[in-house]
Amino acid sequence: MEHEVFVPVSPDRLSAALADPERVARAVPGLQQEAGAEPVAGRLKVRIGSHSITYRGTLRIAAQDDGSYAVEGDATETRGTGSVKFALTVRLRDHDGGTTLTVQGTASADGRITEQPAETVHSAVIRLVNRTAENLAAVAAEPAAPPPPPEEQPAVRDTEVPPAALAPTADEPDRVDEAAEEPPVAQDFAEAAEPPAEAAHARRTMIGRSAEEVDHAPPRGRYAPVPAPQTIAQNPALRWAAPAAALVVATAIVLGRALRRRR
Repeated sequence: MEHEVFVPVSPDRLSAALADPERVARAVPGLQQEAGAEPVAGRLKVRIGSHSITYRGTLRIAAQDDGSYAVEGDATETRGTGSVKFALTVRLRDHDGGTTLTVQGTASADGRITEQPAETVHSAVIRLVNRTAENLAAVAAEPAAPPPPPEEQPAVRDTEVPPAALAPTADEPDRVDEAAEEPPVAQDFAEAAEPPAEAAHARRTMIGRSAEEVDHAPPRGRYAPVPAPQTIAQNPALRWAAPAAALVVATAIVLGRALRRRR
């Protein structure tokens, strides 16, 4: 096939757009990019006459030494065994304040597309090329996004490090002498004849007990908790129980003696 399309965009802008795969993918009408696929890859539904065929494939663009671009692609039907392969050459020519794109190439196909008339297939291909060129011109006319600002690195400033607080100086000889005269703290504990009474009591109570018992044991000595005073309320019924029992016992004794006398 051979076809020409005019777009009102300079060749330099079109060349920059063709060199960016993401912008080319945006220019292909109806392309549904798949996650994790190549920049120009995905699913594309093509309308051919009264039928629609969905293809899944990839598109590759490479700049040539003569200033042209080689476009290669291959795709397979999502519902069928048909496939399409094509190889195109795109040339840019400055013309009347815009650019004329000349598309030349060949294609081979099998499957459902071969069941359609050749004129219908040719019209569908020309329509797809025209819409892609128009979208590519619109993408190329967009202002380029500014590059992200560089990350600011924190400035490293030289700071004076003060001398160590414990380092001896020539201006403080007395401080050095005082530090030398002070005995170490560990020496006082080592020279102690006997530990304090509370420490000795705690040591005696911990001997023979496991670590868990010591951890969960209640404190003793002056740190032991003071039990709350227990108040017992007197029941009025219990107050008369003892006199009543005494009265019953005395009555039984009197009756016993009286019966004995009658006998």
